[in-house]
Amino acid sequence: MRRKNKQDNLLRANNGLFKASPFLVPALIGFAIIYLAPMVISVFISLTDWNGLDSLFAPGFMKEHFIGIQNYADILHSKEFWSVLGNTLTYIVLYIPLMLAVSIAAASLLNQQRRGVGAFRVIYYIPVLTSWVAASLIWKSILSPQYGAMNAILAFFGINGPGWLLDEHWAMPAIVLVSVWKDMGFFGLILLSGMVGINRTYYEAAKIDGAGKWTQFFKITLPLLTPAIFYVLIVSLINSFQLFPQIMIMTGGGPNGSTQVMVERIYQYGFKYFKMGYASAFSWILFTIIMICTAIQMRGQKRWVNYDS
Repeated sequence: MRRKNKQDNLLRANNGLFKASPFLVPALIGFAIIYLAPMVISVFISLTDWNGLDSLFAPGFMKEHFIGIQNYADILHSKEFWSVLGNTLTYIVLYIPLMLAVSIAAASLLNQQRRGVGAFRVIYYIPVLTSWVAASLIWKSILSPQYGAMNAILAFFGINGPGWLLDEHWAMPAIVLVSVWKDMGFFGLILLSGMVGINRTYYEAAKIDGAGKWTQFFKITLPLLTPAIFYVLIVSLINSFQLFPQIMIMTGGGPNGSTQVMVERIYQYGFKYFKMGYASAFSWILFTIIMICTAIQMRGQKRWVNYDS
């Protein structure tokens, strides 16, 4: 009986999909043109030494430009790739824990029922609405070692501020701080929505048992917030691998290549050095890394994500 019901439900779903298919055609055509076709073309380009200027449809293009997997081999055997990957991983290691901690702390404060909390929620989200170009230019001025407000504030407390964006040891931490400032409103809002969705009876029962605020946070809030935390980790990891605008505006990959990251290299090779084939291969290597990391996170969620809220 159960098997028959399952078959009937599957048949109804297939019939519904068949009836809806004509309405899906325009969206599928748009998807194929805007997303699928460029991806297929980029795979083809990654197997060539195309400079981005010659016509892809010129006679004899393949004979002149096809080099197979040479771009991939050159990238993986270059010291630059591993250095750039190391810089990207350094950013991820510094950024994600700090961003997650700040976002959880801010969401916890904004989750309290106090007067004026609605206004603070709006103010807290303003950096997210700011464009990266404007934010990066402002922070580049703030972090100026000579005239910036950051070192002026540190000097007021008797602290000799570092060179920030001009110091290869401080440039990446500075990028991390700016990124956390920009992104914590977005991720904090997601975590706040997760906190609001937690059943309040858990806290009432904990109060009756004599549990304090910290015990409630670690025993109730964090475990039941894991679905939102998992989503934040997935999105923030993907975004971290695609780090680009703040790097290009604030450091340009310097000083001494200490902030060169994956997407910055793709941009430079494609639009500055006109090595489109090399840049496309770099892009697909980055895509593979992101897919592997995402797959690992998806498989690992069963061990720590709790969906019983």
